[in-house]
Amino acid sequence: MTTHPALGLVDAIAARLADPGTLPLGSRLLSFDRQHLAYGPPGIALLHIELAANGHGPWQRAHDWLAAASRQPLTSGSDSHPFYGVPAFAHALSCAADRLPGSYQRALDAMDGQIAVDVGRRLDAAHRRMDAGRLPQLAEFDAIRGLTGYGAYLLRRDPGSSTMRAVLDYCVRLTEPITHHGETMPGWWAETGPSGSPDGRFPGGHANTGMAHGIGGVLALLALAARNGFVINGHYAALRTILTWLDRWKERADGGRAWPYWVTQGELRRGRLGSSGPMRPSWCYGTAGLARAQQLAALALGDASRQIDAEKALVAALTDPEQLKATTDNSLCHGFAGLAHAAARTADDAHPSTAGKLRAAIPALLTAVTPPDTNSELMATALIQEEEGGPGLLDGAAGIALALVAPSTAAPPRSAWDACLLIA
Repeated sequence: MTTHPALGLVDAIAARLADPGTLPLGSRLLSFDRQHLAYGPPGIALLHIELAANGHGPWQRAHDWLAAASRQPLTSGSDSHPFYGVPAFAHALSCAADRLPGSYQRALDAMDGQIAVDVGRRLDAAHRRMDAGRLPQLAEFDAIRGLTGYGAYLLRRDPGSSTMRAVLDYCVRLTEPITHHGETMPGWWAETGPSGSPDGRFPGGHANTGMAHGIGGVLALLALAARNGFVINGHYAALRTILTWLDRWKERADGGRAWPYWVTQGELRRGRLGSSGPMRPSWCYGTAGLARAQQLAALALGDASRQIDAEKALVAALTDPEQLKATTDNSLCHGFAGLAHAAARTADDAHPSTAGKLRAAIPALLTAVTPPDTNSELMATALIQEEEGGPGLLDGAAGIALALVAPSTAAPPRSAWDACLLIA
C-alpha cells in the first residue's frame, strides 16, 4: 500500500489489534461480545482478512481472531441473527475462505445448513404474520437482525438456492401494502419506534427508510440479486415500489436530494414531512446508504437517469457543509470513514458524468478522519480504548480501519467484508 496518512492509521489499528490475547478490555470482548459481528472478534477478524488478502498483513492474525470467536459453541436458532452467533461468524469465516481456497469448508458447510434451517423458520413466521394481516417488527426484515441480512449472506454463499429464492419472495411480498385499522400503509410499516421497542415519540409507528433497519436494505438486496442474475416473479415491481416510496419523501438539500430516516404516522396522514434540520448522511441512515441502494437499483433496472440522480445526491451530501456538520465521529456505521467507503463503492459503479465528482469528494473525508497532524499511533490507541466505539466493526476502530482501505488505495476491497452492509 501507499503511504497515505489514512493508511498509517489502518496499520496502527491493525498492529494494536494483532493478538486477541493482549487486547485491553479483552475479557469483555472475548465473552460478552465474542459472537458479535458489530462489536467483537468476528468484525475484527474482517480487518485482518482484508489486509491479508491485500498482501498487507499475515493471515495468522485473521486465524487468531476467528479462533477467539469460536473458542466456545456459537449460538444458532432464534437467539442468533446476521450480526450475532453462527451467521455472524459464518460471514467472517466465508470472507477468509474466499481468499484461501479449500479452507474452512467443513465448518462452513455445517453452518450453512444451520442457517438454512433458521431462515426457513423465520420465513414461515413472517408469512404467517402477513397472512394474519399484522404489521412486521423491524427485526423480521432488517439488515442487522432480520431476513435482509440473511439474504446478504446467502447471495454470496448460495445465490441459486431455494432458500435464497424464498428470501427474495419474502422481500417482494413485504413491499405489498397492508391495511391496518382501516389505514393503508406500506408493508414494512412497524408499530414501534426505530429502536424496535414501543416509543411515545412514534404514536402509530413508522416506516423506516434506513439501510440498517429499514426498507433501504431490502432495496439494496433486491438490486444486488437482480444485478447478479437472480430474479423472481415481482422482483422489478418490488424495486419500483420502494423507489416510488423514496421518491415521494425525498427532500431538496443543497445541490441535491436527501431522504428522511423514517416517516411517521402523522407525516403519512399529512402527506408531507415535518420540519427538521440537516440530517447526518451515513450508511445506517440517511443519504449515503440510500443513494448507494438507489444507484444499485437503477443499475438493475437499466435506468441511467435515476442512477445519475442517486449519485448526484451522494455528491451533494458529501460536499454540503450543513450535512457534513451533522457528522460527528469517524465510524463505519455513521461517521466519516463510512462516508469515504460508501463514496468509493458508489464511484466504482458510477456514470462517467458523476464518478469523478464522487472520487473528488473522498480526500476531504479522509482528511476529516486523519488531519495532517495526526499521530496514528496515539489515535489508534485512543480509538480502541474509547468507551463508545472500542475495537469493533460498526462503531469502532476495526471498522474505521476497514473503511479507510478502499478509498485510500482507489481499489475495491479484496475480500467481501462489506457484503454484510449491502453496499456491494
